[in-house]
Amino acid sequence: MKTILHRADTRGFANHGWLQANHSFSFANWYDKDRMNFGALRVLNDDVIAPKMGFGTHPHKNMEIITIPLSGELKHRDSMGNQWESVQAGEVQVMSAGHGVEHSEINGSQESHLNLFQIWIIPNAENVEPRYDQKTFEASKRKNTLQPLVSSITNGIEGTLKIHQDAIISRVDLDANTPFQYTLKHKDYGVYIMVIQGELNIETLTLHTRDAIGISNVNHFNMSSLSETSLLFIEVPMKI
Repeated sequence: MKTILHRADTRGFANHGWLQANHSFSFANWYDKDRMNFGALRVLNDDVIAPKMGFGTHPHKNMEIITIPLSGELKHRDSMGNQWESVQAGEVQVMSAGHGVEHSEINGSQESHLNLFQIWIIPNAENVEPRYDQKTFEASKRKNTLQPLVSSITNGIEGTLKIHQDAIISRVDLDANTPFQYTLKHKDYGVYIMVIQGELNIETLTLHTRDAIGISNVNHFNMSSLSETSLLFIEVPMKI
């Protein structure tokens, strides 16, 4: 089993006043040659956005973009005709940039901060027609069991949002002192695990809130929560 450990305090950080951004991989002005990607996973940003603030209209091309609000409300507008769609905590949003799309993202609240994960995954098909979707996922359905959120548009998991890559994004909320086993779909895949909150052991390592670990070259592995723990799994092909 191969592991890559990324402690929370080793992430890139940018303070823009209205935006507090943590980068698991090289992004914008933060560059680390050893942290460019994890297989097809290119970006995992942990952003806190001030009330009424956000990102103005900007372009994307040939990238699968997944946004998971953890608290607050995201408002989204794009060149596909979506006009300030509301994406709440508990929902997941996907956008295939394809041959080109422009969008804006703002905090939909006048009073509260917005905290979200934004994930970029390198697609397995380029210059496709841009597309947008969002879906609510009930927290009760990931209690001590894996809840798939996103999978492949060609051979994906029923009930998930779809992207142009053979990837699986999932969550689980574990009770304290609960064992859990994760099984990868193929030996050429790896999974990047972000501890949203809590504490757990994986092999000989103890991970805390916002620590992350990339695991590959293994069929399955075991972990055990030490407290109530919420995890995000991003499983991707390692060869791109």
